[in-house]
Amino acid sequence: MDEQEAIQALKRGDIGGLEALVTCYQVKAIRAAYLITRDQHMAQDVVQDVFLQVYRSIGGFDAKRRFEPWFMRSVVNAALKAAQKTARQIPLESDEEQAGVQNWLVAQESVEGQVESAESDERIWQAMRELSPRQRAVIVQRYFLEMSEKEMALELETAPGTVKWLLNAARARLRSLLGPERSDR
Repeated sequence: MDEQEAIQALKRGDIGGLEALVTCYQVKAIRAAYLITRDQHMAQDVVQDVFLQVYRSIGGFDAKRRFEPWFMRSVVNAALKAAQKTARQIPLESDEEQAGVQNWLVAQESVEGQVESAESDERIWQAMRELSPRQRAVIVQRYFLEMSEKEMALELETAPGTVKWLLNAARARLRSLLGPERSDR
């Protein structure tokens, strides 16, 4: 079942349409949510909630539009809200938990999502942890979801200049966090 058939099935009340959409977008959505929340369980909960929201509100979806950008925007927004809600809490992750998350990510990643090396991964993850949830969200939208600045502005319903400013601030913060060792990239 392709995306359009799945949406039409959902609009008719056929839950099989949701199953097709879950199969198609679940892994990518969880990865995007994880990159923002930095919590595997929270990312899974966020994506599950967004799929339930899709099921409830698919009647209002304009089938002439592409589903993926609409859905991924919902995932990013929900992940951002969840991350901001827990931003003041300090996670006490053990090395074992971090290794488990890292192993889970490696298992979920496709060839296009693999990173150059484990050492640079850890430096980047550490730097991403220091970004605000909003900064992590724009980095994920731009570089993980490969949205253009124009697409981001449309999805966020904001001026393109605001998106450029957010991206610039997030990249500048990453550069400062990665420091002088960044020159090897």
